[in-house]
Amino acid sequence: MDHDDLRDWSKRAADWAHGYHAGLRDRPVRAPLVPGAVLGTLPPEPPEVAEPMEAIFADFEALLPGITHWQHPRFFAYFPANAAPASMLAEQLANAIAAQGMIWQTSPALTELEQGMIRWLTQALGLPGEFTGTIHDSATTATLSAVLTMRERALDWKGLTEGLSGSPRLRLYASAETHSSVDKAARLAGVGQDNLVKVPTGSDLSMKPGALAGAIAADRAAGYLPIGVILCAGGTSVGAFDRMADCIAVAKAQGLPVHVDAAWAGSAMICPEFRGLWAGVEEADSIVFNPHKWLGAQFDCAVQFLRDPTPQVRTLGLRPAYLETAGREEIVNFNEWTVPLGRRFRALKLWFTLRAYGLEGLRARIRNHVAWAHDAADAIRDIPGISMITEPSLSLFTFSLNSDEATARLLERINNDGRIYLTPTRHGGRLVIRMQVGSFDCTRDDVLLAPKVIRDLMG
Repeated sequence: MDHDDLRDWSKRAADWAHGYHAGLRDRPVRAPLVPGAVLGTLPPEPPEVAEPMEAIFADFEALLPGITHWQHPRFFAYFPANAAPASMLAEQLANAIAAQGMIWQTSPALTELEQGMIRWLTQALGLPGEFTGTIHDSATTATLSAVLTMRERALDWKGLTEGLSGSPRLRLYASAETHSSVDKAARLAGVGQDNLVKVPTGSDLSMKPGALAGAIAADRAAGYLPIGVILCAGGTSVGAFDRMADCIAVAKAQGLPVHVDAAWAGSAMICPEFRGLWAGVEEADSIVFNPHKWLGAQFDCAVQFLRDPTPQVRTLGLRPAYLETAGREEIVNFNEWTVPLGRRFRALKLWFTLRAYGLEGLRARIRNHVAWAHDAADAIRDIPGISMITEPSLSLFTFSLNSDEATARLLERINNDGRIYLTPTRHGGRLVIRMQVGSFDCTRDDVLLAPKVIRDLMG
């Protein structure tokens, strides 16, 4: 295949993509769960000679029964990984350029457009202008970067820069509603999952500030070294929010940095009326949110805002001679702000998406999703035998039947039916079904099909 072939096949792929999206409502949302079904269709060995693109493309189309359709307008599972058309176009162009933006000089536009998009998003979310930031692949990497920075800051403050050997036992604090990526970060940073203290939450599902203060005091009395606090703004399970102002005040009084995981809900903060949910977040040291979840920027795209990037750059940055830019020692090299050296042109899809829909267009989508989720919750609540377990948090709510077994059977029937896709979680010791509304192209009719499906399958 050469560039002339690419031109022709790119046009065909664009036509295919148009037809794919136009027909999504006619497909079951989730792929049948038959392990090995796709793998079994692949030849056991790679081809020795080139194969015709017609055959390759036909085999690609044959993969579709094994695809769960994340862009389906009735994908109500997990959180969305949206791909707005403008973002798809930007990704096509970024892939064609195939630049590697590991340092400023390897593609100045990659670095400087990223700086510009961070500035735009800071304003869009109502954050103070002093915040800067960078784009990671996912919130997991951003949280790991924050925890590594917390660790190094604490060890350096104690004069233990030689590393973890011989240092006090490190302690990290978060609520039980935080995402499992926080547990992973504690493991990978060498803190250890056993040293991630899950602070109790109140009836509002927020971390109790007094319990946080008590846990820190008890650990210090035991000779442990607290390193930081991670707060939750829109938890994955049921959409919990920690009380930012109160919890950050406790952390600051103890001299601890704060990272806020707003991976899903952060996008909603482009709507001023929702910002009360994370009131006080402006005092955090680090915040992550994923434009690839609710703003339409294609996966992967996670933005980490930083009040002061210096500690993170000091933790993660290396500048060997072959990565220096002569005469530009103070230039921003974003590889020093994160774990990987290599960097894709992620800012391009943000630039296209924000311009193609505008903040008002994106706000309208989010407001619709929240309103439609409330409508769906009200309709599901009226189905006999259904108990609403958690009320809508933005566009996420949960419900169940009278036992875990009955709830699991209903969920299996829902997902095998194919019209909608929902996922489980556990809350308050019971199995519940969670539904979130956030697909970029969904309509109110798509959302309100969910209670109809549930009512049909309850019979």
